[in-house]
Amino acid sequence: MAKSQYEYVRQFEQNDSLLPATWLVVRIDGQGFTKFTTRHGFTKPNDIRALHLMNRSAKEVMESMTEIVISYGQSDEYSFVFSKDAKAYDRRASKLITLLVSRFTSAYVYYWSEFFPDTKLQFPPAFDSRVVQYPSDRIMRDYLCWRQVDCHINNMYNTCFWTLVNKGGMSNKDAEKRLSGTLSSDKNELLFGEFGINYNDEKEIFKKGSVLVRENTLVDVTTPEGKCAKRTKSTVVILHCDIIRDQFWNDRPELTRDRPTKSERKAERAKQREIELAAEAEAEEEAAAKRSRQCKAGETDNKAEDDA
Repeated sequence: MAKSQYEYVRQFEQNDSLLPATWLVVRIDGQGFTKFTTRHGFTKPNDIRALHLMNRSAKEVMESMTEIVISYGQSDEYSFVFSKDAKAYDRRASKLITLLVSRFTSAYVYYWSEFFPDTKLQFPPAFDSRVVQYPSDRIMRDYLCWRQVDCHINNMYNTCFWTLVNKGGMSNKDAEKRLSGTLSSDKNELLFGEFGINYNDEKEIFKKGSVLVRENTLVDVTTPEGKCAKRTKSTVVILHCDIIRDQFWNDRPELTRDRPTKSERKAERAKQREIELAAEAEAEEEAAAKRSRQCKAGETDNKAEDDA
């Protein structure tokens, strides 16, 4: 920035850098989405198109902000968890929340027609955002558990509510009154006993929300020498699974692992290279076997022609 007599105004800027060695969770939430979903004709209680659009937008964010280790979304909200040692934008709160929510919102608009090809966007969607710091792995996990439990509670209520309205012919007010004070067991009984709906058969994306993590996958590439080879690529995958129990975290220790040392990264690259070479050898064996079968088939056809 060029120096001038007016540069003194920078003294009024506040330092909003977040604490080091803490998990940073940025949560975005739809603003005025009751009106937005009504104007755009969303299916109640869940519109699968809208949920896939939220997931696509979240994936766009994760692909552009590589220090996000896991994301969780449900309804019109998404939580993005940055690693404890993340250094993005010097951990400045204002930078993180504004850049993330603007990226998410622009992606939501950009991909809208892909998921709603027959529905014109009536007015721009808006999302708010905030960032919270969590000092330990346990508290960060408890935060995600809280959001998934919230997903289950809200989805069960909304499933019952809209079933009473759409299939039971009740008004919104009467449906609210009917569900007031009910427990999960009561709601399950209502759905199955009166409407023959088994809540356990609902889609996992509705009951558990969406989890985005990074996984290594093998992809086909062409080397500068023109040979086919295998390389490891980290890709963002979308899951609909339980993140409350330990099994999810035990299967993915890298989510809470500290930044690997130089020697650990070297060992990991060596391990991935072994996997790549093994995959290349297997692919070459399959190609050789295929060529052999084609040759034998050709010989058989030639012999048949000679006999004729």
